[in-house]
Amino acid sequence: MSMSDPLGDLLTRIRNGQHARKTSIECPWAKLRENVCKVLQEEGYIRGYKVADMGGNRKTLVIDLKYEAGEGVIRKIQRVSKPGRRMYTKVADMPRFYNGLGVSIVSTPKGVLSDSAAREQNVGGEILCQVY
Repeated sequence: MSMSDPLGDLLTRIRNGQHARKTSIECPWAKLRENVCKVLQEEGYIRGYKVADMGGNRKTLVIDLKYEAGEGVIRKIQRVSKPGRRMYTKVADMPRFYNGLGVSIVSTPKGVLSDSAAREQNVGGEILCQVY
């Protein structure tokens, strides 16, 4: 069965994994999911991730969740641009999430970047999700 929103599935798995106090979670591999995990690791929201080969033509993404003082580092993670309604922004109009304390993950022509990196490189794109 095909999935209509693979990124939304990843975010839900992360949210549910932290709620259940899991140390790591697994999800099917996709290039976009791996790039989003890379940004989450660079911003300090997850400890790390790795791609595991499941044999044949299948891969899985293993994500190590991060906790501080027994609480999950990610307080809020939500999808912005959905399959039914895509949200694009110019670099000048890019919103700040939680007044700059949160991070928006943006898909740009230069790859998947955080909002601050997109401003640095002066590129806009599709706002995939927001993390706080």
